[in-house]
Amino acid sequence: MTLSRRRFGQLGLAAGLTGLIAPQIASARDDELTTMAAGAQPISPLEHEARIAKAQVLMQEQGISALVLEAGSALVYFTGIRWWRSERFTGVVIPAEGTPTVVTPYFEEPSVRESVKVDVVVRTWHEHESPFVLVAGILSDAGLSEGKVAIEETVRHFISDGIAQAAPSFEMVSGMSVTRGVRMFKSPAELALMQTANNITLAAYRHIYPRVELGMNQFDISNLMSETTRRLGGNVEFSMVLLNEASAYPHGTGSAQDVREGSVILMDCGCGVHDYESDISRTWVFGEPTAKQRQVWNTVKRGQELALETAQIGAPAGQVDATVRAYYEREGYGPGYQTPGLSHRLGHGIGLDGHEPVNFVMGEDTPLAPGMCFSNEPGIYIFGEFGVRLEDCLYMTEDGPRLFSEFSPSIDMPFG
Repeated sequence: MTLSRRRFGQLGLAAGLTGLIAPQIASARDDELTTMAAGAQPISPLEHEARIAKAQVLMQEQGISALVLEAGSALVYFTGIRWWRSERFTGVVIPAEGTPTVVTPYFEEPSVRESVKVDVVVRTWHEHESPFVLVAGILSDAGLSEGKVAIEETVRHFISDGIAQAAPSFEMVSGMSVTRGVRMFKSPAELALMQTANNITLAAYRHIYPRVELGMNQFDISNLMSETTRRLGGNVEFSMVLLNEASAYPHGTGSAQDVREGSVILMDCGCGVHDYESDISRTWVFGEPTAKQRQVWNTVKRGQELALETAQIGAPAGQVDATVRAYYEREGYGPGYQTPGLSHRLGHGIGLDGHEPVNFVMGEDTPLAPGMCFSNEPGIYIFGEFGVRLEDCLYMTEDGPRLFSEFSPSIDMPFG
């Protein structure tokens, strides 16, 4: 269950899905920590080009004339361009046929070109000009006078509205079916980067686990995890630590927390390797668990196993959530999203973003298919007492789900 880095602290799919980097475990002195990301290969220009080509096929099938992206993960995904969002529009227009056109302020062009990985045309605008009129001109120069312009789902309203005003003969539609139709299905190269990120996060956990001491607070442990992650070669995305009663609230509280005998320690951490993310949660007790803590932990663990068993090719994504939730209800938790019980969805898509469509959530009918990646993160939360969450990510193959990281063995030996 990731928090964004800003909130917390912030194609050949069937073949090649096996044979990824095997999970690596590091348990070493601080001075022995070495990077695990040295051999990780960024996404190639050829793969970026293949993504654009696939998007164009989908656009042609759906009668869409062009797709508009702005700065953010979608722009990185399709073009490699790394930029930030501001009041000045920098983005790309991908036509259903032909070369994409980047739109950016004149004075930003040299900087924008530094990260582009595909063949593009660049058109610039000055401060007194409208970038949206420039977009309308791009459509006209492509021989288009009307049709559908798809807007990527995270594009801000002032941009989509500006384009609509500048090109009134075009219909603005959601680009979700195009972008999701490409991004949801990870390539072997993407899966390899995610595997490396997961290896690093699990290795960092194993390193810091014996170093958690009586009296530490959540920030002490979080800083230790973040520093270890960086030394292992990962870019820290989030490092959340919830102690004692705070573990009952999935995204924590502002109350003081410290480690004492019998403390529940819930950690939710992830890193990025060439932008692709990991997301792993572990829960254990400092000292001897109580019978109730042990029972809740074992129930959550069984839910995680059920989710993996249910996540089969062709099954609706929502069925994974429903199966686990029904089991918890039989065990006396819930009903539904009520607490004590599982108060959030069973999992989310993951890849270039920590949270991507689609989710393991009730009612989601998207069928599972090779290349999809998800978190598997059931929890049981008892407000006023404690909570347990266990999270590992999986990817779908032709033969069913495979884990990026192995499940936690037990509350007594959370890392084996």
